[in-house]
Amino acid sequence: MNKSSTIRARIEPELKDNAEHIFRKLGLTTTQALTLFYKQVELRKGLPFDVAIPNETTRRTLADTDSGRNLVLCEDAGDMFEKLGI
Repeated sequence: MNKSSTIRARIEPELKDNAEHIFRKLGLTTTQALTLFYKQVELRKGLPFDVAIPNETTRRTLADTDSGRNLVLCEDAGDMFEKLGI
């Protein structure tokens, strides 16, 4: 297929750099990553992930973990399952 369309977008430089760093770790170019995203949108007929506004519990939990509060640290997966009682 002829690839002749161009996408132009303005985004924050730090976001661009961080995302492109992850793309490189995955072995993808930015073009390949965007093509993958567009293909998933086409296949799913919508965004390939949920978009939602977090509820109060989720916001509080994210704020706590970002600040290092109320964390349960585990040595490994076995320790985590033990602490969860699984």
